[in-house]
Amino acid sequence: MSTTTMRVSQKTRNTLQELSKDTGMTMQDIMDRAIAAYQRQRLLEATNAAYAALKNDPEARNEMLEERAVWDMTLDDALGGV
Repeated sequence: MSTTTMRVSQKTRNTLQELSKDTGMTMQDIMDRAIAAYQRQRLLEATNAAYAALKNDPEARNEMLEERAVWDMTLDDALGGV
């Protein structure tokens, strides 16, 4: 994997160093995991916001439910779990 250099605050560097000591992980691995977790969190927040908006729009919600009903028919398509 290629790498690059980026600036972080001294506080962040100290925190990374402390976490690295505590976990035995490299600072890079800690940052990679933290960024991946933050990315997942943002995706879930966006998904929740979209569902909240859908809940407040009865027409769009009904369209989604109708589409789900169509897709649900494929669950019994006799493919035998393929």
